[in-house]
Amino acid sequence: MKKVLAPLLLIAVVAAGGWYWWSHRNMGDSGELALHGNVDIRQISLAFDGTGRISELRVEEGDSVKAGQVIGLLDTKTLELQARQQEANVEAQRQTLLRLHNGPRPEEIAQVRAQLASAEASATRADLDLSRATELKASASGAITQQTIDQRRADAGTARAKVNELRAAVQLAEAGTRVEEIAGAQAQLKAAEASLALLQHQIDLGQLRAPVDAVVRSRLREPGDMVTSATAIFALALTEPKWIRVYASEPDLGRIRPGMTAQIFTDSHPDQPLVGKVGYISSVAEFTPKSVQTEELRTSLVYEVRVIVEDAGDALRLGQPVTVRLSTGTPP
Repeated sequence: MKKVLAPLLLIAVVAAGGWYWWSHRNMGDSGELALHGNVDIRQISLAFDGTGRISELRVEEGDSVKAGQVIGLLDTKTLELQARQQEANVEAQRQTLLRLHNGPRPEEIAQVRAQLASAEASATRADLDLSRATELKASASGAITQQTIDQRRADAGTARAKVNELRAAVQLAEAGTRVEEIAGAQAQLKAAEASLALLQHQIDLGQLRAPVDAVVRSRLREPGDMVTSATAIFALALTEPKWIRVYASEPDLGRIRPGMTAQIFTDSHPDQPLVGKVGYISSVAEFTPKSVQTEELRTSLVYEVRVIVEDAGDALRLGQPVTVRLSTGTPP
């Protein structure tokens, strides 16, 4: 009888132990749920916005970079020379517009008036010469020819035309600059400034800046390489915030809630857990379910859970395996 009872007792103990392990496989003494996963790797493929030859790369793999930090440069010498030329053009257009706004100087108006007075005196003298020549011709003395009279008449006409021209010039100078001329000069200045801004923007595109705080995971090009906007230069790994990607089975899914406090354990520091919280629970199974499932198949499905962790000491490394423990005994 003892020989029969011993195996039966052993089977009962094993069965009880198996049942206990099955019902408490993810629970500690205080109602904890243990999930396993890795520190999530999120990265940015960083490229220049412009096209050209790389002149300088300022970081290596493993370096930490800050948002806005310049980590690479293109050769922009040609663009810089063009920008200097355009700056001179902008200044010339600005001075032209200023001159039109101010109008003629008083000295310029006085100069035109003096030229008008000189022309009027010349016209008066030309009229007198014509009058004397006409009188001599009428005296029939033969001292002057008809050709001379014609020349005097032509000179008088030319002098009067010059007077009319200078009178118009005086009126134009006194009236000042036309509104249309000022508007045209303003448009030319704006066009020159836009061209300069475009060149400066193209120069800025030659600077490769880190968009966020990150760690250089890969350096894919070197100085001297010709690149385009489609050429990746660095792969940056995001470190803030850090996410833990773990997976929960369907029976455990109901015990997890967004916002739950989590403790993250690593093999390198098993006695120094980090604090985090559940940020996302997938509503879709990780693997595509079959059209017909038994109850056993349904329990094998897993769901992704993301845990946001506070890692001020930068203890976690991207891709590192971790264990996440969730306290399911109390509400979050």
